[in-house]
Amino acid sequence: MGKTRIFFTTDIHGSEHCFRKFLNAAKFYKVNTLIVGGDITGKMVVPILKNEDGSVQAQIMGKERIAKNEKEAAQLMNFISSMGFYPYVTTREEMERLKDPQKLEELFRELVINTLKNWVALADERLKNSDVKCFIQLGNDDIPEVAEILDRSECIVNPEEKVVWIDEHHEMISAGYANITPWKCPRDLPEEELEKRIEKMASKVDNLENAIFNFHCPPYGTELDLAPEIDENLTVIMKGGKISLTHVGSMAIRKAIEKYQPLISLHGHIHESRGIYRLGKTLCFNPGSEYTEGILRGVIIQLKEKGLASYQLTSG
Repeated sequence: MGKTRIFFTTDIHGSEHCFRKFLNAAKFYKVNTLIVGGDITGKMVVPILKNEDGSVQAQIMGKERIAKNEKEAAQLMNFISSMGFYPYVTTREEMERLKDPQKLEELFRELVINTLKNWVALADERLKNSDVKCFIQLGNDDIPEVAEILDRSECIVNPEEKVVWIDEHHEMISAGYANITPWKCPRDLPEEELEKRIEKMASKVDNLENAIFNFHCPPYGTELDLAPEIDENLTVIMKGGKISLTHVGSMAIRKAIEKYQPLISLHGHIHESRGIYRLGKTLCFNPGSEYTEGILRGVIIQLKEKGLASYQLTSG
């Protein structure tokens, strides 16, 4: 076979900069397969208030920012979208209406869908005349409607709950769900349900020892699933003056990796736990995420007909 070089990233959470870097990664890193492991959409709307004098202002992470003219306003919107937030120019009257949680949720969904439509159009434009394969799946944070937009793409394949061939020797199964989190995300699942979905896919794989498991959530009890421990009020717990860390990954995913021992497994979900971890014969990757800084974390993996040729964590 020809060389199969994968660039894998995850948890870009609506960052315009990270998505554009992802599309450019094929050329920059000389890879022929692009994969996003989930959590592709942003987390919140940032209202931009129009003032009578023509200026605009916004509260971003507790800090007020003011743009005095159109050029500065465009820079402000670019800054907001680079962090994975959705900028929305509005009036004081509409801001009052958006205090209604239902209206704010409706606006959020509209912005999520419109932004992703633009991303898909950009990906189709950039990749349509190339030999690059592109796989993007949802994560546990993403609303289900996102899948419909991905499925309409000419160049993007949504691999979730399917067996797809990366090349003639390597199959991939994908699951963007996570075990139950304290935030009750749209696509959290009980471990029992997650296990059933994985088993259904794994049963259709021809050669598991050469397969790729693309599971958004990392396996439990590894260096890839350590996150800050929180109490019942979602407050971070401190011990000895330091943030207490705890394992939050999936037992079902660990069980599947240990049982089937695929060639590699790709994960995300826990932004802080960037690293590589071996479970038996399987090499597990979590590139981490720094999407709020516009930094694209990733890993380049080169496959042989059987086994790995090389791998390298990246940041750019």
